[in-house]
Amino acid sequence: MQNPPVSPDAAETVRRARFGELPRRIRLEETVEERKATAPDPARDTYNVHEWLVRYCL
Repeated sequence: MQNPPVSPDAAETVRRARFGELPRRIRLEETVEERKATAPDPARDTYNVHEWLVRYCL
């Protein structure tokens, strides 16, 4: 005698809907974010040695 197929209960249906498949793989490129540590300072490279000499030493 074969038993008739038993229909899954509601909890099993919910469980299969939630955990029925593995999550998609996350690539290494998706886990790393690259950006500059600081914004470039425009006043950083404006100092001129020769200008200082002309203003204060002459």
